[in-house]
Amino acid sequence: AAGSSGGRVSSEHLRSETTHRDSPLTRVTPGRPSPSFWLSPLAVNSRMQTLRDQDALIPRPRGELPKLCAAGLVALATMGVVVLSPDGFLGMVALAALMVTLGPLLHGLCLLAEELLHHSNTRYRACRHMLPACGLWGKTLLAAGLAGLFLYLTKQLLPPGDQCWELLVLVPAVYALLKSLGVMGPSEVEVSGICEGRKMNVAHGLAWSFYLGYLQLVLPRLENSIAAFCAAHHRSTPLWSRGSRKLLILVPLSANISHKLEDEDDNISFLENLPNNEIDRAGVRGRVYKHSVYRVKDGQGAAHDCAVEYATPLLTLYRMSQERSAGFGEPERRQQVLLFYRTLQDVLEQSLECRNRYKLILLSDEHEDDPHFLSKAILRHLDQQEREFCLHPLPEQETKHLWG
Repeated sequence: AAGSSGGRVSSEHLRSETTHRDSPLTRVTPGRPSPSFWLSPLAVNSRMQTLRDQDALIPRPRGELPKLCAAGLVALATMGVVVLSPDGFLGMVALAALMVTLGPLLHGLCLLAEELLHHSNTRYRACRHMLPACGLWGKTLLAAGLAGLFLYLTKQLLPPGDQCWELLVLVPAVYALLKSLGVMGPSEVEVSGICEGRKMNVAHGLAWSFYLGYLQLVLPRLENSIAAFCAAHHRSTPLWSRGSRKLLILVPLSANISHKLEDEDDNISFLENLPNNEIDRAGVRGRVYKHSVYRVKDGQGAAHDCAVEYATPLLTLYRMSQERSAGFGEPERRQQVLLFYRTLQDVLEQSLECRNRYKLILLSDEHEDDPHFLSKAILRHLDQQEREFCLHPLPEQETKHLWG
């Protein structure tokens, strides 16, 4: 047994302190038990590689590579036209530009007809809002106007005798037809890019709701709740490592959440709830917010206490994937879980109220056959938090405040 909160240290603890006193990662604080899940450098490197592999799953925002590729294609096409027909180059560029810009304008007029006849009263507060919604505003009109002016200035450079003007009428009309039929509709990548860029994904809404409606309220109170819990449970105090005094938020890729962690891993047992936080919210007086404390045992049987819970919005994603009317399959669900993780991570990193009070844990679905995968994942992150604390310790006053 390790030393109690009064400062007594067992002989086993002293031997551990003597053995590891030269290592900055395993230096033991007098009066505190040595975490039994500190590992050898080889094991630490292996676990760090696991964390890097986990980070590699998170999708990054889409970059500018399509624009660079398009610019390269234009450069190649330009060189080819200049070599084959240098005299009429500018005229053909102006004609091509006008053809391309007139197509979206004609398609926008087709959309406008639908909106005027069937949706003017239900979707728009005023008719002036329809033009931008149909693409008949701003950049589209400006591009078409500049292309028309360019063609007017360079029309004498067009090759004589060619059927250029017929193409100017035919190409935009064919474009509008193919666009309306969905043949030239946006690809899945384009739709995904638009939704991510405009924060229109289901995951974005769920992440912001989870932050504003829950985490922003409870995380600033977490430290006091843990301190009150340890004051009432003196035997539990030594089992809270400095790295575990955060809320561990589990984000499984499968979005399949168990309501009791001990049902998934018998190395995890429910201990008790932290003291309730009562907050007046949306007309409800004293709405109760609480966290559960779990005891997690490692491979040597040593116990570690921490506050753990799943990200509850994942229940919504999972239920949506089970409903046909939601049109939300398993591939879409997995993608949304990753976007939820990335969005929540970005939001929390910018939050001063929540800083250093949480740890997001992304759970892969590749190890579901391991009966102790969940406890290993939790201990791995506790290990990481403890080592980060040892490398970057808090100031002495703050440390005294944390440990009472």
